[in-house]
Amino acid sequence: MKKIFLFLFFIGSLTGWPMSMKGQNHETATFKNPIISGFHPDPSICRVGNDYYLVTSSFEWFPGIPVFHSKDLMHWQQIGYVLNRPSQLQMKDGLRHSNGLWAPTIRYHQGKFYVICTAQQAGGNFYVTADRPEGPYSEPVFLTDAPGIDPSLFFDEDGTCWYMGSINDTPEQDKYLNEDRIYLQQLDLKQGKLIGERHILTSGHAINAPYCEAPHIYKINHKYYLVVAEGGTWENHAVSVFTADKITGPYTPGYANPVLTHRHLGKNIDITTIGHADLVQTPQGDWWAVMLGVRPLEGYTMLGRETFLTPVSFQDGWPVFNPGVGRVLATEKATGLTPVVFKKEPVRDEFDEDSLRFCWNFLRTPFEKWYQLENGKLIINVRPNSVSEDTNPSLIARRIEHFNFTAQLSMEFNPRKQEEAGMIVLQNGSHHYKVVLCKDSNRNVIKLVKREGGKEETLANIQWKTKKCFIKLVAQGLDYQFYIGDSEENMQALGSKQDASLNSSNKAGGFIGPFIGMYASSNGEKSTNKAYFDFFEYQSNE
Repeated sequence: MKKIFLFLFFIGSLTGWPMSMKGQNHETATFKNPIISGFHPDPSICRVGNDYYLVTSSFEWFPGIPVFHSKDLMHWQQIGYVLNRPSQLQMKDGLRHSNGLWAPTIRYHQGKFYVICTAQQAGGNFYVTADRPEGPYSEPVFLTDAPGIDPSLFFDEDGTCWYMGSINDTPEQDKYLNEDRIYLQQLDLKQGKLIGERHILTSGHAINAPYCEAPHIYKINHKYYLVVAEGGTWENHAVSVFTADKITGPYTPGYANPVLTHRHLGKNIDITTIGHADLVQTPQGDWWAVMLGVRPLEGYTMLGRETFLTPVSFQDGWPVFNPGVGRVLATEKATGLTPVVFKKEPVRDEFDEDSLRFCWNFLRTPFEKWYQLENGKLIINVRPNSVSEDTNPSLIARRIEHFNFTAQLSMEFNPRKQEEAGMIVLQNGSHHYKVVLCKDSNRNVIKLVKREGGKEETLANIQWKTKKCFIKLVAQGLDYQFYIGDSEENMQALGSKQDASLNSSNKAGGFIGPFIGMYASSNGEKSTNKAYFDFFEYQSNE
């Protein structure tokens, strides 16, 4: 069956990858926002020739900083990760939820890609380099004298590399609450350190603008443009712009600041939290911006912060975001863009490849390999580590990218005392659901367990007589319905419908989004057992 499926997929791929969508009327063509759905916040973008490359934050998930490629700005395909070796990313036990990798910037200069980022609670600000956008990237160069967060790079026409960052969390220095200061300093790439004078550029466009961060500098028509985020990364988020004749300033705020925000539209608008923008110019000379945003569902942030796209026009020397509209739309005109789409991966991963697909992630850095891909199965070692602890559990998970979806897996597992394995859908260690095959009073059972605020509750408990089981989750808006069975055709509901908002940012806190995947644990006990997964399927129902 697997060979037939892969053969059909191969035949379909012969039509081209990527494909240009010929015959479309590009004057009336549109695209859908977000351009990258699910937990993909803090986007940064660069163009090399006719190709665009984009990175986003990944926080405590490993590998770190996904890299995407596009030919048209509208359709994206993941091509790798910036940090995919444990030596590059030391997210050790104890790393707290929503720490890790914050706000990367990607730039290209003289044949080399640069990615700079904050590793919160994991070393601070650093940069890496690569000859190709997909890597491999170098070992990180940590900048011990670079305070704050959200680093960015700008290469001036004379080749000088400038570092920008946001000095934050210094209440003893703030003139008002949450005054963050954008600073600029030259970066010596040969020495791997900041040199020369540090210049404070701005604290925001207004005298009390909080959380000034995510700085990017561009040189356009002999002027320097500084783009920053303000207001914090939720509903009060905004984008402001400043200009200067010299890179060190002084920088003048635009009269129209903030140049982009949705905060004045209220919490019931279809897209909130717009901010953290990065600009890119097409080969034809048009300007666009990527930024993060949220699609709330009945007030809940169910998918985390996602990546959006909107056009930009420079008028009288200042950028106007989505001219004539003034906000980011769910459906945007694709003016000047020629669609080029990529083939999608099959919805079912049958683990027939030599390595995991790019969609799969680990919670914190796995410093030892505790899984194998053998004979069309993903084999996960049962280890003492628990998902409810700040550690690296035996968990392999992917982002949830839709409000309505179906996920299912097939697993073979013979549990011993304290051991469990199955499906988990989580926001973090203290907010999740899991359906696990485990031992209870010397008999095998399948349990549906909810963990909320650190308190665990068993919602369903069914005796199970075989080692093989199929587990399925159907998500419909704010409802989860779990199913179990001894085959795909013979499934039964496990418990009643559950509240999916448990995995929202509103209830769980933090800055990430929900994941779903495969999990195994012996809950503190030593184990040599293994759980065998035959497939995992994730299918959008939208």
